Amino acid sequence: MLNNDLQTSIAAGEQDRRDDMAAGNRLLGRVVACSGSRATISAVAESGSTSLTELWSVGRLISISVAGNRVVALVYAMQTDHESWSENGDTVFRVEVELLGEVHVGRDGREEFSAGITQYPYLGSIAHRIRASDLAKVYDTGLSDVCSIGKLTQDESLDATIHVPSMLEKHFAIVGTTGVGKSTAVTLLLHKAIKSDPKLRVLILDPHNEFAAAFGDLAVTIDTDTLDLPFWLFRLEEFAEVIFRGRPPVAEEMDILRDLIPEAKKAFRGSNDSGLMRRATEKSSITADTPVPFRVADLLALVDERIGRLEGRTEKPHLRSLKVKIMSAINDPRYHFMFSSNTITDTILDTIARIFRIPGEGKPVTTFQLAGIPSEVVNSVASVLCRMAFEIGLWSNGGVHMLVVCEEAHRYVPADPKLGFLPTRQAIARIAKEGRKYGVSLGIITQRPGELDPTILSQCSTVFAMRLANDHDQEIIRSAIPNSSSSTTSFISSIGNGEAIAFGEAVAVPMRMRFSRVEATRIPKANGTGVVVSDDTPNTVDLRSIITRMRSVTGPDISGFQNSYLAAQATLGAGLPDNTGHEDAPYEDEEDYVERPSTRVEVEPYRPDMLPGSAPAASSGYPSAQDRFEAMRRELASDPHQVRAASPDPYRQPTRTAPAFGEASAGEHRREPSIREQLLKKPLSSLIRK
Repeated sequence: MLNNDLQTSIAAGEQDRRDDMAAGNRLLGRVVACSGSRATISAVAESGSTSLTELWSVGRLISISVAGNRVVALVYAMQTDHESWSENGDTVFRVEVELLGEVHVGRDGREEFSAGITQYPYLGSIAHRIRASDLAKVYDTGLSDVCSIGKLTQDESLDATIHVPSMLEKHFAIVGTTGVGKSTAVTLLLHKAIKSDPKLRVLILDPHNEFAAAFGDLAVTIDTDTLDLPFWLFRLEEFAEVIFRGRPPVAEEMDILRDLIPEAKKAFRGSNDSGLMRRATEKSSITADTPVPFRVADLLALVDERIGRLEGRTEKPHLRSLKVKIMSAINDPRYHFMFSSNTITDTILDTIARIFRIPGEGKPVTTFQLAGIPSEVVNSVASVLCRMAFEIGLWSNGGVHMLVVCEEAHRYVPADPKLGFLPTRQAIARIAKEGRKYGVSLGIITQRPGELDPTILSQCSTVFAMRLANDHDQEIIRSAIPNSSSSTTSFISSIGNGEAIAFGEAVAVPMRMRFSRVEATRIPKANGTGVVVSDDTPNTVDLRSIITRMRSVTGPDISGFQNSYLAAQATLGAGLPDNTGHEDAPYEDEEDYVERPSTRVEVEPYRPDMLPGSAPAASSGYPSAQDRFEAMRRELASDPHQVRAASPDPYRQPTRTAPAFGEASAGEHRREPSIREQLLKKPLSSLIRK
């Protein structure tokens, strides 16, 4: 047993309460009505005294004596017979209760609690305050490996205990409006779960970057600066979500990706193999979804090959559009975690070991911060992580116990099937439906259970319902609670911060409890929500660094990608026209290779000084793009009359009465033509660098 306080509280409760209100005053009233699941108790407040009525309150448990058993009931409503209170006379009031179960003597001779009722209360049955020992038996799960997560609201001397393995095996959910303490409750439960199961590995999808401070030395924090999630780990639909920036993909472009990505993967695998090895892998089961590395340069080279073919002209606009989308994605600094130089090689072992903490090295928790990831990519990243977590549990044969915690889960699995990202919904639903068979658990945290997919919520067998203000959200929780305890949610909109109604597999009966307080150093908090030390603190913020991070000035180094792209273009023999006027046919096999004289123009390697505005490198003998542009501008700015006089037109009239468009009249200051006018007058062939 993880908690010894429970034994102490039960032992203390075995003795009947002998306070000022002695045994006779434990009598609260008598049963005047009873149905299959509910009963009505009538009580009297004598001479306007409230000493007896103070023992009644909504949400408390009472006991009804029936023969040798004691029926346990929950108070959910009460009112007086008349809508008034007699100050000097007796006041009769009625209490509505819901029957939960009974305490009876078991086969071993010890008293125990069971949810079923063998003997229902009869009219006139005595209702009295529940004993502390009975209260401990009600919430006792009967299992040894339980842990305490707080105190019962009705009796602060009794611990609120849960069975952690049951909570993890069949998933759990924490719901509640913002500010009621959901994140603190998650921190408490995860600490208990890690202590209970040494094999457990926890992955937290943290959209607000608030759990980094909650686990200290037990966790590793991964953000956009320390993340290397290779693009080739993404399946086709996930990769398309990135390329198309969250918009619906174009069917023709998806077909192109489906055809070319396997070819790029085969090119990467066969780049260092012999021709025999390449022929052996031709029939391998490599698809666009296979987690095999490939280079984006090879993918773009294959796109260029298709563009250069004579046939298939109808697909060329789609090819060009797809190429622009891919180039835009790899040049976006926000996608550096996907397209950096570290993601080109086969780093799947390092990626899994770092994200999923295998073997862990004493840090079983990973807080995956999603706040810095572009919104159009968050769904794809969540899909990849949830899918890989399930596959690790599947192929490890139970060697790894995985817990995926989804904060703000209604973002990933919304109730409307038309919203959200389908692969993410499928990955989370697969964990919810099949994860317990392979040791993969799911934790759902949301403030809007009404906007969450009801299928996902129904798979969570343990629910901690904190304060909810929305009527629709309350109705969702009422539908999830067993019928025998449906009245428990009647006060869910008025419970305090840190309180919750726990029900499901991990607890014996639905209980109203208060979570234990978490140490100040382990309270989850987002960046910037700390206590302001002084009024001078806001003035120390470096605005330049904020703007730099917003603009992502320090973007990724794509020189490695550009060099590999140019190398792939130089080695690719298919689809590129040569100077002889025909196209090279694609090579079907190694024996079909015929060495031909190279007629391709040498491509100048990429250099940083090629960018406009950059100074020429001291060691290179090439002028920069800015110098070439200035030289062309000076040439265009020469006197057009001199150029016209050097090549007279015999059909041109010798004189003209009005100046041409863009030229100044005689004696007028000549306006310098714009860049657009200069480029329009310049022959196109002179603008192309030979």
